[in-house]
Amino acid sequence: MRLRALLDTDALGLRLLGGEPELDRAVRGVMTTDLRDPSRYLSGGELVLTGLAWRHDAADSEPFVRILAQAGVAALAAGEAELGSVPEDLVVACARHRLPLFAVHESVAFATITEHVVRQVSGERAGDLAAVVDRHRRMMTSGPAGGGPDVVLELLGTDLDLRAWVLSPTGRQIAGAKTAGPALPAETRARLAAEHLAAGRAGRRPPHRVLVGPTAYSLFPVRGGGPRPGGGPERGARDVRETVLSEWLLAVEADAGDWAEERLDLLHGVTQLIAVERDRREAARTVRRRLAQEVLELVQSGAAPAEIAARLRVAAPVLLPGLGAAPHWQVVVARVEWEGRDPEAPGTGSVAQALLEEMLVDPRTPGPEHADRIAVAHTGGEAVALVPLPAVAREHDGSEAGVLAEALLAAVREPLTAGLDGDGRVTVGVSAAVHSAEGLRGALEEARHARRVAAARPGRVCAAGHQELASHVLLLPFVPDDVRRAFTARLLDPLRDYDRRHRAELIPTLEAFLAADGSWTRCAARLHLHVNTLRYRVGRIEQLTGRDLSRLEDKLDFFLALRMS
Repeated sequence: MRLRALLDTDALGLRLLGGEPELDRAVRGVMTTDLRDPSRYLSGGELVLTGLAWRHDAADSEPFVRILAQAGVAALAAGEAELGSVPEDLVVACARHRLPLFAVHESVAFATITEHVVRQVSGERAGDLAAVVDRHRRMMTSGPAGGGPDVVLELLGTDLDLRAWVLSPTGRQIAGAKTAGPALPAETRARLAAEHLAAGRAGRRPPHRVLVGPTAYSLFPVRGGGPRPGGGPERGARDVRETVLSEWLLAVEADAGDWAEERLDLLHGVTQLIAVERDRREAARTVRRRLAQEVLELVQSGAAPAEIAARLRVAAPVLLPGLGAAPHWQVVVARVEWEGRDPEAPGTGSVAQALLEEMLVDPRTPGPEHADRIAVAHTGGEAVALVPLPAVAREHDGSEAGVLAEALLAAVREPLTAGLDGDGRVTVGVSAAVHSAEGLRGALEEARHARRVAAARPGRVCAAGHQELASHVLLLPFVPDDVRRAFTARLLDPLRDYDRRHRAELIPTLEAFLAADGSWTRCAARLHLHVNTLRYRVGRIEQLTGRDLSRLEDKLDFFLALRMS
């Protein structure tokens, strides 16, 4: 299709801001991005949709447009929802590089434009390929009754003799055609996910070709745009490290190295259609995430147990439909951290949220509905899951029921290690089950302490459960307030008094030291101090309190005291 045809489609509501002489350019595809440098994902001829989250000031427009022009994209369409209008510096940059520029009205979702372009481009291809894509489109856009990605994969098998599966970034099978035979073995799925994440981190262009034993697979990323009126993805521009940890992939049992351009375009169109389903499922999690966020805010603000219990009664039917009595609850906490990046940076918590949702899906339960029982919130760089359990406290062998820390990582360690690629870490902490709102605050503290235990271990992907906490750390969150106050005063009052007399900032130093997991260099950099100055302050803290900050138990005691103060 030609760019000129986009202006003639009233439903798209596009407004041309520049590049009229170039409107006869052909459009071969569509891509939604808010990356500063999306070149690794461009092959030429695309209509690029952007919500402008990459733009922080006027100087950002020129390099962004230059990258698009060098990649040979057909045109740029910018959403007006974020800034109200398309900035003049972007208009000037597009004119300089002869790149047509459209404005997308805030009432128009990027998903609408994507579906229109995919439909038109596919419809112009010859023969059975165009017919297959059109059938895919009708199946995917007809709602839940259309069968979702399983039907798309079924058509790939019946029409093109391609066995294919949709996998999550952790290797969980999301969809697979019945004609593809048995589900992929767990080891194969983990290997494919790991190879996909590693290729994404390295910036290699898809499809990624992988050999598992004698079988060749080709991996295509499925990137959701997040339908938001006129503004592209819900989240801003992300580090590529975070992007690869949150995208699905299409695994095809074939070597795409010698495929014709038309077939590669077809598979690219299929991934865009599957991305529509991905965005649907992401939107369906909104209610559960909001419930978890509300409960988390109540717990952290010290709300009355009765108020928290009321929110739990609302959450229980949503998370465990048909359950007669209020369930027990567990809290799971996760962090994704990267070397050289603030762990509280925007976007880090949402990536941890998506990963934790994946980890908590029970792979033994078929179908997507089991993922609908997970409620995960995020605050800062931390994701917090509220996991409902049936009102049965123990298994038949006497062990505790529910989420086990190490079991969470068993199936995801290989792919996540590849995605972290030597400069990232995932750490997880799991609380014991609690039976009422009164215990939820203690469970949250317990899970956070367990995560810190995991963070003290070597390895890129680590988890710890409440069983691994020292007994005093396990019990303190549940003891009466007067005991908690006494514990906090014993540890922190000497530091507060010293700070008041000498303005030494020992309390902020202690908080930063614990937040850096005891790393002298990271803590000193965060506080803008010389390491020797930091060592002096920590030594003063140890002298005043009689504690040793090289001991895990003392670190946990200080952390708990700071959180309770």
